[in-house]
Amino acid sequence: MAAKVTSANNKVFQADDVHISFEDQQKINRFAKHNARMDDLKVELDMKKNDLKSVEEALDEIELFDEEEDIPFLFGEVFLTHKLSKTQELLAEVKEQTLKEISGIEAKANELKAEMNELKAHLYQRFGSNISLESDD
Repeated sequence: MAAKVTSANNKVFQADDVHISFEDQQKINRFAKHNARMDDLKVELDMKKNDLKSVEEALDEIELFDEEEDIPFLFGEVFLTHKLSKTQELLAEVKEQTLKEISGIEAKANELKAEMNELKAHLYQRFGSNISLESDD
């Protein structure tokens, strides 16, 4: 059943009545929640990749220092000074941890993406062009 709506400037719009069941609404809500979480994961992933780039640049830069020089290393909110080899070890640990965090974020994103694709397929099959699940990116 279609409804006709007249706007203020006398244009007539026709809207198709589409029945949305409770289960369909739950799937739409879950898709929206996953979509928002995916956006958060993208931001977090970009931040971690920037952190990784900074650590890699720091590793490259400190190779130019003397072995006997004390090198400041930011730990939390304070700087600690260490010799070159110890600072390289600490940076390598930070790099390894950051790589683990990046792979964890990517794994979460892939899980969400798979579930979103299933939800998207079901919802487009059910509603066709009456629903838009594509992002504006």
